[in-house]
Amino acid sequence: MNKHRIFSTSVVKFCLSVVAAGGLLVGAMATALADEASIARGGRLYDKWWNENGAEKPADTHPAYPGKNYKGNATWRCKECHGWDMQGKDGAYSKGKHATGIKGVKGSVGKDTAAIAAIIRDDTHRYTPAMLTDADVADLANFVANGQIDMTQYIAYPSFKSKGDAAKGKVYFETICAGCHGTDGKKVADADPIGTVASNGPEMMMKVLNGQPKEPMPALRALDRQIVTDIVAHLQTLPR
Repeated sequence: MNKHRIFSTSVVKFCLSVVAAGGLLVGAMATALADEASIARGGRLYDKWWNENGAEKPADTHPAYPGKNYKGNATWRCKECHGWDMQGKDGAYSKGKHATGIKGVKGSVGKDTAAIAAIIRDDTHRYTPAMLTDADVADLANFVANGQIDMTQYIAYPSFKSKGDAAKGKVYFETICAGCHGTDGKKVADADPIGTVASNGPEMMMKVLNGQPKEPMPALRALDRQIVTDIVAHLQTLPR
């Protein structure tokens, strides 16, 4: 017997299997985080795609836009027809100046992303490769299929107030966000005060989760949804 042997062969094999499993777990976690990044970018494209990808801003009104209150580039934003809550005519945009009567995209949750990508390119939506590259469409389809949340779990309708704890949200905001936005939400000179934007709960939830198109604002999608809801609750207490 080799007196210098420390571990038996079976122990070594067990350790190697643990390391291999750990490697698979780390790989899976990395893939999950990468997917969350894709989903967040898709959310920003849903918000205002030409800001996010640097494409030319549309000048004409979208041929399929049925509303009367907007013209030009605003009608090319996904959110303008389908809503910040993705519920379209059945959600926050069921009435008011943003109402179009168009259904939301909630029915696409969990659907094949290739099928969603084809819809984005179809004769109704008309998003050309010059507007959205194939990579853009892949991220947008990923968001629609895998990144939607049920806003009614976190936002009270019809007040659009967050259901979160503003006191807890204050701690998160002042340690994560206030460095750029200021504790009063007014530090970014060329942007509306956060308190003003936050009055629209679904919009604010989308921006906290996915970030602001073109800006270095971090997407907080990887955080627990309750933390995001608490942050939005605090933002709704900030001055307008």
